[in-house]
Amino acid sequence: MTAMNIVHMRVKPGREAEFVELHRTLDSSGFSGFRNFWVVKTGERDFCIVGEWSEMDSLVASRPAMIASLDRLRPLLEDLGGGRGVTEPWSGTVVAQVRPDTPAEGAL
Repeated sequence: MTAMNIVHMRVKPGREAEFVELHRTLDSSGFSGFRNFWVVKTGERDFCIVGEWSEMDSLVASRPAMIASLDRLRPLLEDLGGGRGVTEPWSGTVVAQVRPDTPAEGAL
């Protein structure tokens, strides 16, 4: 079953272009079952990173590679406060998908 991870980050002032470039040149070869990856700007310096994986086991197996990538980003990131550190990560399996060309399950 498809899995997703979402990570919120805040970039230090003036480091946004460097942050985006590091993601554009990301080496995903260590990411098992990796399908897609998005960098979403959600505020002036806030970003959410969204990854799509073939299954949760693949996402879990890829965590060491993801942490290695994060280690390259740490100098660019601001502490989010509230004891969260520089990232606020979430992950799980997809339980529903809505597409404009496919009626929702159970729809009339």
